[in-house]
Amino acid sequence: MPIETPESDEMTLRCQTVLRLVIREYIRTAAPVGSKAIRDCYHLEVSPATIRNDMAWLEERGYLTHPHTSAGRIPTEKGYRYFVEKLMGESDLSPAERRTISHQFHQARLDMEQWMRLAAAVLAHRARGAALVTSPKSAPSRLKHVELISIRDTLALLILVLYAGVVKQQVLTLNAPISQEELSRIAAQLNHRWEGLNERAIVATLPSLPELEHRVGDAVCDIMRRLDARHASEIYRDGLLNLLSQPEFVHSEGAQQIVRLLEERQMIDALVSEVLQRGGLQIIIGGEGRWQDLSEVSLVLARYGVEDQVAGALGVLGPLRIQYDRAVSVVRYVAQLMSDLMSNLYGR
Repeated sequence: MPIETPESDEMTLRCQTVLRLVIREYIRTAAPVGSKAIRDCYHLEVSPATIRNDMAWLEERGYLTHPHTSAGRIPTEKGYRYFVEKLMGESDLSPAERRTISHQFHQARLDMEQWMRLAAAVLAHRARGAALVTSPKSAPSRLKHVELISIRDTLALLILVLYAGVVKQQVLTLNAPISQEELSRIAAQLNHRWEGLNERAIVATLPSLPELEHRVGDAVCDIMRRLDARHASEIYRDGLLNLLSQPEFVHSEGAQQIVRLLEERQMIDALVSEVLQRGGLQIIIGGEGRWQDLSEVSLVLARYGVEDQVAGALGVLGPLRIQYDRAVSVVRYVAQLMSDLMSNLYGR
């Protein structure tokens, strides 16, 4: 009897099943997966030859590959991406796990630093990988209003009020005496133009302003820039040994890649910036052509925090065969828990 083969590049349900089982078996064993193992372990009602044929079809189209020394197959980045987007399905932590994790966090409820360390420890333990958590970073400062108060002929006091409740003062030297009435008029015009803007947006308005207003804008932007720079996120890490003990990294340069990734601030900042901009949960598999230093790993990352007020990122790092459904469920739950705690802290 001839072996049935998919007749087009559209993946059949059976090929989807084979791909899903190859990936799950490879995640479990870290060893190339053969057709007989798939049939025997998962009791498929088709012959090993049929499964081999489907695996060959998947390999031809880039979803699987095979080491030269083995007849078994392993997933490619394309295969993992297809699995994550179409085959993995939804998964949640058990109620017991959720209760345990929630209890741990509420024991440290009033200590922000403990939250960060605990989040990293929980992620590393529950997802069995390396974890990173960035402390929450305030949204860029936004101007609420400015006041200009005459001190004497050529001195004025700039009072800057931000939406975060911060009030700053700075003395300005004027080129010529200006009345309080004129200073108040200038401040009113600037408030009409700048209210609600961040430092970058205010900078964009400066070239079109008269000399004094431009100087006020320079002073305002300098204050806002220095305030925003103070809020650089701390990075908390845990679980590196979980990752380095994986078979892929025991005798591999990939171990150095992982250590470098977790230690280099520039790479983490770039990843976190993307997560904070996009929001939600993101899965990065093998660098996806954009991140060369991630070629041997996958990350599951999520944003947490309070919308328009404060936000951070957290996630887990593992080999390409990370248990994606488990990692997603842990990261999603911890991110939601952290968001709830931050919301309570910020009074929402």
